[in-house]
Amino acid sequence: MEFLYIFLALLVVVIILLICNIKVVPQAHAYVVERLGAYHSTWGTGLHFKIPFIDKISKKVSMKEQVIDFPPQPVITKDNVTMQIDTVVYFQITDPKLYAYGVERPISAIENLSATTLRNIIGELELDNTLTSRDVINTKIRTILDEATDAWGIKVNRVELKNILPPPAIQDSMEKQMKAERERRAIILDAEGQKRSAILIAEGKKESAILAAEAEKEAQIRRAEGEAQAILAVQKATADGIRMLNESNPGQPVLTIKSLEALEKVADGRSTKLIIPSNLQSIAGLVTSVKEMVSEADK
Repeated sequence: MEFLYIFLALLVVVIILLICNIKVVPQAHAYVVERLGAYHSTWGTGLHFKIPFIDKISKKVSMKEQVIDFPPQPVITKDNVTMQIDTVVYFQITDPKLYAYGVERPISAIENLSATTLRNIIGELELDNTLTSRDVINTKIRTILDEATDAWGIKVNRVELKNILPPPAIQDSMEKQMKAERERRAIILDAEGQKRSAILIAEGKKESAILAAEAEKEAQIRRAEGEAQAILAVQKATADGIRMLNESNPGQPVLTIKSLEALEKVADGRSTKLIIPSNLQSIAGLVTSVKEMVSEADK
């Protein structure tokens, strides 16, 4: 019975050992396995079995892209201006074996390499170029870091300068310069607005004057045409009357009546003297030969 208990106990221990040494590697991860202290293999995603007391998982590596935000680093530009610049590095592990055995504390190594590379690049640039050349600096740092970290099984995808902080005195000077530039642009925009407004007002007055002149011209033309038509109508009516009178071959009595009507119109004016022939029968001749009026001013 004692042997049976011992056997069962050993069996339970073996089963527990087997269960404990069954490993499942999750997605986007890799395990570096050592056997008897030496590198043996790299496990990818899936189910794996580790030999107890012989195999050892030395490092669990994430194959995802990772981001490291390094603290600000003091750098000196070519014109001796000290600035604080912090960087953000996006990297991905491509070879778990090299990452595990290539360098001690690879993240710290990337940080130090990034700071050194940044100082070298900024040291070749002046302050103004540093502030306006972020893309150039990012590209140079990424290229240098990517080449240096190949031996560590790391690929640097991107490097970004997060903040560039000049000294406070230079920041104040830059803010004053920017403020002056904004004020200058505001003055220019205001002047252009006033100029445009004055031009629009002048154009409006000009168009208004042109329209008024054209309207007055049209009115004068219409009045002149009306007067001309009225004169033509009067002349036509007079001519038609004379023609009809001639066609009717009027006698002496009719001529006498017309002459009296003419005298009535003359006497209706302000004349005070009229010369009337003694022979009223020949008054028709008076209309065509003699008609004298003497006007006297009112006293």
